[in-house]
Amino acid sequence: MQKCPQCQQVDHIVKAGFIRGLQRFHCKACVLYFTNKPKAEVPTRKKWQPTILDIASSLGVSPSTVSKALNNRSDINPDTRKAILEAAIQLDYKPNLLAQSLHRGRSNMIGVVVPNIVRPFFSGVLAGIQQVASQAGYRVMTCQSSESAQIERENIEALVASRVDGLLISHSLETRSFEHLRVHADRGMPIVHFDRVAHELPTPKVVQQDFIGSFKLVEHLIHQGCKRIAILLGPPTLHICQARLEGYKTALAKYHLPYDETLVTMGDFSPEYSIRTIKQWMGLPNPPDGVFGIFYQNAIEMMFEAKKQGRRIPQDIAFVGFGDELLAEWIEPSLTVYHQFPHRIGEQAAQLLLENIEQKGAFVPFHHVVEGELIIRKSSLRLEAK
Repeated sequence: MQKCPQCQQVDHIVKAGFIRGLQRFHCKACVLYFTNKPKAEVPTRKKWQPTILDIASSLGVSPSTVSKALNNRSDINPDTRKAILEAAIQLDYKPNLLAQSLHRGRSNMIGVVVPNIVRPFFSGVLAGIQQVASQAGYRVMTCQSSESAQIERENIEALVASRVDGLLISHSLETRSFEHLRVHADRGMPIVHFDRVAHELPTPKVVQQDFIGSFKLVEHLIHQGCKRIAILLGPPTLHICQARLEGYKTALAKYHLPYDETLVTMGDFSPEYSIRTIKQWMGLPNPPDGVFGIFYQNAIEMMFEAKKQGRRIPQDIAFVGFGDELLAEWIEPSLTVYHQFPHRIGEQAAQLLLENIEQKGAFVPFHHVVEGELIIRKSSLRLEAK
């Protein structure tokens, strides 16, 4: 029985044709014309992931029986197991890894936090980590802090909540305190640091030859006749910056060259800072004849700016950088570098973490140093260029 939506009368309703395919009604009591709008159908939401319950329901067996079959238990009828496995394939069932990790007490996943995935150094480290982890049957969950201490903390919490078996971490530029990591280390979470490490925490660490590499680069410039060598560092809170500065100072002292604070600048690894710095140095009454960028990309940026200003490289000013990639070899002139072998760093860090996971409390933390290599290219060969 049709009811008027306005006056609620039912006795005075008559049909009045169709409009837009819908029956039209007329209420003689209140002179209203109206139609009944169809109810919108609420689409049923499909499950994106079939579960054990779906398999059990499709075969009319209990979930525990499905679980036995999927876990290859012996206390189940072979025909039932076969039917369950076939149903799992048809439904495209994927096991719940988190649930399995809770059951086994291990997820076979490791978490990695790096400051910047785009940088070739960190992508090389990740490649080494992935290779070792995959060979050992582990999956790798990678997060990027984007040089933010807050994002770094959030990444660590997310990885721990995902039940990773251990953490590999290189800290962000903003990280000053390591309490967000200490709480997990104190609870027994296996943790390995690499590159940007926290000496405040008793964790295994994989580092490069920051002091030695810096010393060799500066010594090479001195051997090429450089007397005023400038250095562009990163933030003073980074241990790698401190170590590379010490290598620089030690090389100057060995060859009796003065330490000039006007030639020592600390920045943030940004291109803007490196370009501003080389402009300041070239504007000095006695500008440098050699430049060392502890981040090779900054050295490349400063080279380009020096060339724009008409400086000959290496005759007027020589350049060297810490770290290497194809760009450093392909530019003109090619950049002299201290190669870090990031893939080896990743391999060693992953290997230490896996040993830590297997040995648990018996593992004794230690430092592992990955040896680098001085690669001499055209940007610093002043003697040959003359």
